[in-house]
Amino acid sequence: MSEVHYELFVRRRAGAQWTLEMATEIRTQALQTAEDVLTQGRAVAVRVSKETLDPETREYKSIAIFTKGMVDGGKPKKEVENRDPLCVQPADLYTAHARDRIGRLLEGWLVRHKATPFELLHRPDLVEKLEASGTDLQHALQKIAIPEAEARGQSVHEVIRHFQGLVERTIANLTKAFKKGDLPNLDKEGFAKAAERLAADPDRAFLLGAGIAASIAPAKTWSEKIARLLDLADAAPEEPRARAAALAAIEQPLSEIIGSRAGMADLLDNQDDLGATLAAMIRMTGGTAVEALIRIEPSVRGCMPELSGVAKRLGDWLSSDAFASVRASIAGRVLKELNGVRRLKPADAEAEIEFLRALAMSLTAAAGRILAPEDIQGAFTTRSKTLLNSDFIEALLGRDRSAHEEIKMLVRLTENVMGAVNKRSAARWLSANIQALRFEKELRQGPDSPVAKLTLLAGLQRSIGRSGLVREDHEPLCAKLGEIGALIEADSRLLTMLVRAPAPLPHRLQLLAKLAMGEAGPTGPVAEKARVEALKLARDPGARAELQSSPQTLDLIKTLVARAA
Repeated sequence: MSEVHYELFVRRRAGAQWTLEMATEIRTQALQTAEDVLTQGRAVAVRVSKETLDPETREYKSIAIFTKGMVDGGKPKKEVENRDPLCVQPADLYTAHARDRIGRLLEGWLVRHKATPFELLHRPDLVEKLEASGTDLQHALQKIAIPEAEARGQSVHEVIRHFQGLVERTIANLTKAFKKGDLPNLDKEGFAKAAERLAADPDRAFLLGAGIAASIAPAKTWSEKIARLLDLADAAPEEPRARAAALAAIEQPLSEIIGSRAGMADLLDNQDDLGATLAAMIRMTGGTAVEALIRIEPSVRGCMPELSGVAKRLGDWLSSDAFASVRASIAGRVLKELNGVRRLKPADAEAEIEFLRALAMSLTAAAGRILAPEDIQGAFTTRSKTLLNSDFIEALLGRDRSAHEEIKMLVRLTENVMGAVNKRSAARWLSANIQALRFEKELRQGPDSPVAKLTLLAGLQRSIGRSGLVREDHEPLCAKLGEIGALIEADSRLLTMLVRAPAPLPHRLQLLAKLAMGEAGPTGPVAEKARVEALKLARDPGARAELQSSPQTLDLIKTLVARAA
C-alpha cells in the first residue's frame, strides 16, 4: 500500500466490537462501501479511518473521517426515574434526610449561631436571623438547585423557584403557630404535662420539637444543650404513648449534636486526641458488654477514659434501649473516623497500636449494638493499612531502639493489623529487619550469654507464630532466626560444652531437651543438633541409673523420642 489508505470498520450488532471490513487506497470506495453495508443491514454502525504512513517512524497515524450508526455501542440512555422534587410539603423538611441536607447546606451559618437544623426548623427567632442574613439562604438554595436540576432534567431557575416557595410556606407555618401561641412553653407548663397534652395531637412532633428547641436555646455550649435535653428526658412522662412521643422529639436534636464533630468535641473535651475520643464514644454506646470487657482486660481498661458529667449521663441513657438514632449517629462517626486517615495518637505510635487493639476488642464485644461485625472488620482492615506506611513505621521504631527491640515492635504491630494484604505487608517489614546484617551482628557480638541469646530467638519465633501470618510468610522468618541461632551456637560451641560439662546428667539432658523442643532456643539447626546430642547421652549405658532418679528428665527424653518418631 501507498503512504495513505482507508480502512472500513463495522459493528455487526449493538455492543459488539469493531471489526475490519476492508482496506483500500480509494477514499470514495471506502465511503460508498460503508453506506452500502449500513443500508443493507449487514452492520449497525460503520467507521472509515484515514491511515497515513509516517516516513520516519514507519508507523500509521489514524484519523476517523466518517462514522454512522450506533457508534457508541448502542448503550441506552439512562432514564430519569423521578423528576419530582425530593421535598414537596413543609413537613418534608422535618425528615432526618432533609435535616441532614440542611445541616450541610447551612453548615457555616449554623456553626456561627451554635444551632442545629432541628432548632432552625422549630425556632422563629433563628428563622428571622437567617432571613435577615441576606445571602446565606440564597446561596444554600443555589447549591442544592444546580445538582437537583441536572439530575431531574429541569432548569435551575425552576428548581430554585420551587424551593423558595417551599421555604416561604415553612416559615409562614412556623411564624403563624408562634403568633397564635400554639408553641408550648416547657419551662412554664412542664415537659411531662406538655407531652401528655399533645400525645394525641397529629402535630405533636412539630409542637414538642418547638418547645424543646426553645428550652435549649439559652444554652451557650453544645454540652449545655445536651445537658438540657437530658434534663427533659429525665422529666419525660411515664404514660407509654406520651413518653414515646417525648423521647422521640428529644432524640432528633440530640442525634444532630452528637453526630457533629464540634458537639462531640465539646462533650468529651478531647478533640485533639482521636483515640481517646473514639474510646469514649464506644464506651458511651457499648453498654454492659464494653464495661465487662474493661473490668477483665487491663489493656482495654488502660485505653478507655472514665466518663463523667454530661457524658456519663448520656452513656447511662444510651445503655438502655432509648435513643437508638443517637447510638446510630455515634456508630456512624466511629466508622467514618476508623476508615479515615487521621492518626489515633499522632505523637505516640506505640500507643496508637494499643488503642487500635482496645477499640477493636471493645467494638467486637459490643458487635451488633454499635456496628455490624462486617463493618468492624472492614474498618479495622482499612485502618491497619495506615499503620504500615513508611512514616508510621519510622515513628514507631524511632532512632534509639536496638535491632531486637525494633523486631519485637514490628511483631507487635503484625499481631494487631487485620486483613491478608496487611499481614503480608507487615511480614515484609519483619523480613527486612530480621534479614538485616545489623540484627545478626548485634546478637552474635552482644554481651549476653549464648543461652540468653538463643532464648531470645526462641521467644521471637513463638511471637511470630502467634502473629497471624500465613505459613508462607512466617516459616522463612523462623528459618532465618534458626540460622542466626546456629551461628551463635557455632561461635560459642555451646552444645559441645554442655555435653562435656561436669554437671549432673539430668541437668544437661533437661537443657538439651528444652533446646531440642524450641523452648530454650530457636527451632532449626540448633534444635536438631540438641536433639541428637540428648538422645546420644540418654542411650549411654551409664545414663540409665541416673535417669531413673529423675522422672522429669525421663519424661522429656520420651517426648523427644516420640517427636523424632
